[in-house]
Amino acid sequence: MSSDSRDDAPLGERAQQLLRVLVESYVRDGQPVGSRSLSRDSGMNLSAATIRNVMADLEEGGFVASPHTSAGRIPTPKGYRFFVDTLLRVQPLEQAAEADIRRRLGDAEDSRALVSAASMLLSSLTQMAGLVTLPSTEAASVTQIEFVALSENRVLAILVFDDREVQNRILQLDRHYSPEELRRAAVLLNEQFRGRTLDQVRQEMLNDLAATRERLNQGMLDSVTMAQQLFPTPTAVQGMEYVIAGQTNLMGFSELSSVDKLRRLFESFNEKRDLLNLLDLSIRGQGVQIFIGQESGHEILGDCSIITAPYSTDSGAVGVLGVIGPTRMAYERVIPVVDLTAKLLGSALNPRR
Repeated sequence: MSSDSRDDAPLGERAQQLLRVLVESYVRDGQPVGSRSLSRDSGMNLSAATIRNVMADLEEGGFVASPHTSAGRIPTPKGYRFFVDTLLRVQPLEQAAEADIRRRLGDAEDSRALVSAASMLLSSLTQMAGLVTLPSTEAASVTQIEFVALSENRVLAILVFDDREVQNRILQLDRHYSPEELRRAAVLLNEQFRGRTLDQVRQEMLNDLAATRERLNQGMLDSVTMAQQLFPTPTAVQGMEYVIAGQTNLMGFSELSSVDKLRRLFESFNEKRDLLNLLDLSIRGQGVQIFIGQESGHEILGDCSIITAPYSTDSGAVGVLGVIGPTRMAYERVIPVVDLTAKLLGSALNPRR
């Protein structure tokens, strides 16, 4: 993540220590932090005048700000970013919390139940909003294809991925297909594509089947026609869905609690547009990623921080999960929760052999 602070002259050790204490105090108490508190909590033998001078320098550098109603100071997004990148001391999860995540994910029976359990876990462990995308089937292997005739030249396609994930898709075809034609098409597609990922299926269709249409019999032409509808080339976030839990937790944070702000935030969650590109970036990233305030690229999330991590199966990254909360969050506690939940969700989604 890029940061304005990285372009500045490095903060001295004294300024870094006072900034760390200020951020930790503000996250804990939610109140602007004054010089007296900093002197007491920092353990540094500094005069009040020296602390005020350092705070003035930090404010001039954009790391802290002074609310109009208080002599104390609060971190800015730039201050949080420097804290996260340089000063953060991540706390490992307690064994009981880790065991609880393993148990609750282990109780889920299918991928949708796993995603719901993971989003509720993230919310309950952080007391913020937990978000998990449904696993993409792009990296999963096709294990079974079946077709069922519907009315008006429509066909129900039933796809099974990795022997556990079932998807139904409606195909609108140019003519009516008899049950026998559908059975033959399914047999051909299963022979051709079983065990392949969707990307491999599309490549084979382009390089092999579609290139030799003139040499194919009618049954193979039928299977090509259906496969081209069944496996379209996806756009970046095509079909991406997510489950979110604990939105009402955000009402408990004063910086997010205005009626208008909450309404716009909840509308953003429901409409999904503002989060989809962010999630697409996250699924293509490595490890835990932290978006503070305007770093998300969306004005409505300007008072929020989002901590995400992709989750992966043996086939690669298939989804992303995260926590949404105020910028005033306990990053040292939330980061390991997100990281471990992503690892355990990916393991739980691996095909059971």
